[in-house]
Amino acid sequence: MTFKPLKIGKYTIEKPIIQGGMGVGISWDKLAGTVSKEGGLGVISAVGTGVYKNRSYLDDKEMVGKEHRPLDAINFYSFKALKKIFENARKICGDKPLAANILYAQSEYDRVVKDACEAGANIIITGAGLPLTMPEAAKDYPDVALVPIVSTAKALRILCRRWKKTHNRLPDAVIVEGPLSGGHQGFKYEECFLPENQLENILPPVVEEAKNWGSMPVIAAGGVWDHEDIVHMMELGASGVQLGTRFIGTVECDASDVMKQKIIDAKEEDIKLFKSPVGYPARGVKSELHKRIEEGTAPKVACISNCVAPCNRGEEAKIVGYCIADRLSDAYDGIAETGLFFTGANGYRLNEIITVKELMERLMNGEKK
Repeated sequence: MTFKPLKIGKYTIEKPIIQGGMGVGISWDKLAGTVSKEGGLGVISAVGTGVYKNRSYLDDKEMVGKEHRPLDAINFYSFKALKKIFENARKICGDKPLAANILYAQSEYDRVVKDACEAGANIIITGAGLPLTMPEAAKDYPDVALVPIVSTAKALRILCRRWKKTHNRLPDAVIVEGPLSGGHQGFKYEECFLPENQLENILPPVVEEAKNWGSMPVIAAGGVWDHEDIVHMMELGASGVQLGTRFIGTVECDASDVMKQKIIDAKEEDIKLFKSPVGYPARGVKSELHKRIEEGTAPKVACISNCVAPCNRGEEAKIVGYCIADRLSDAYDGIAETGLFFTGANGYRLNEIITVKELMERLMNGEKK
């Protein structure tokens, strides 16, 4: 099968492969910039930019409270840091399309969308909730393409009706994500295991629903791993695919070496769904952190960053036993004992570190025999 370029709004992605937005610090300047350079769509995660390692441009007062932990959402989602990340990515990919992934559940969503547009994002991708107000957040940036993430055809229908009514606008593309993805899911815990909710079953109805709203491309995500998977998704009606976990196994991935090794070492039975302060089930590697939570020896929850609205300033974090901002930041800093390591269900299949260029070649043309 010959893959066609992917058109999202006014932007053309040469290879119809989107790199999933992974935070904190897994997909920032090096990874996203290189993916776009190699013809895919690089996606910068807007989560936790205030813990960016090059902190020289952040004022000391913005780091009050804990080492490397920004105080309040205005600093956890730092505009200065996000702008710097985009600038660095642009040095790699030039004027090729670059996207930002911004969680709908995060605090100050509207502000961070505007920040990303100002920083140079061509495309905004939003999941972790149904982004009914996304067009309002981006209304001053008509050239920026908007791509929501949904899990059902019904969700897309509701979203399109709302966008059309409130802003006379429709998504420039839609990502349909099945429950094998890493991080937060669009289904309740029990629903993640039902056959009818698997990607190959939810994709065709979303493709049909999208046809009711024009020529919106549909992108398949959640469990897509190799060339054969991509072909299968295209045969089911997808115009492109999104992959996250496979990009963790690249030289250019911004994640710590500790995180990369943690996933390479993981066995299939080590990858679990667990509760999250965000209110959705999350998938990752069961690690030392989860053992400490069960033993009651995990780091104390003390919200200073106010990172996600559903957590209610640490109330939900106390219930599940960990602060997601702190633990994802630990993973970024390479602290194995207390880090939270998100991965898709296929993470156990990761067994080597290769370049983005080689990965893109394999995804487009198949694995070398």
